[in-house]
Amino acid sequence: MKNTIHLAFMQEAIKEAKKGLKEGGIPIGAVLVKGGKIIGRGHNKRVQKKSAILHAEMDCLENAGRLKVSDYKKCVIYSTLSPCSMCTGAILLYKIPVVVIGENKTLKGPESYSKKFLKLINLDLPECKAMMKAFIAARPELWNEDIGE
Repeated sequence: MKNTIHLAFMQEAIKEAKKGLKEGGIPIGAVLVKGGKIIGRGHNKRVQKKSAILHAEMDCLENAGRLKVSDYKKCVIYSTLSPCSMCTGAILLYKIPVVVIGENKTLKGPESYSKKFLKLINLDLPECKAMMKAFIAARPELWNEDIGE
């Protein structure tokens, strides 16, 4: 049952990733869930907004608006890709206790560190891996810029 719920919310994150790709950006999406309801959604907008920091998780948190720490502590964040160090830092700062990722083969953020502070669930979805593989094959320079290489 729980996995079904995670898959449903991850599908919403995947929709965000596809939206970003259609906009000419990097296909990574995220949603923030509190009490079984999406309260924030976002996708990587570094290209679209000419931003240095607007990864999917950052856009999602921004779109959720200002919340109390007590609210963040009741949330789950879903991301199609393992959060990078920057996004992990924001997740840890706001004490979001659960992170559900679509995959971590394309990029593995600081999971060994973050696992000390939160629950990390990797759904290891072929759809997320295929989306990133196709994007990286088409736009390797953009991907390398996004991950700081």
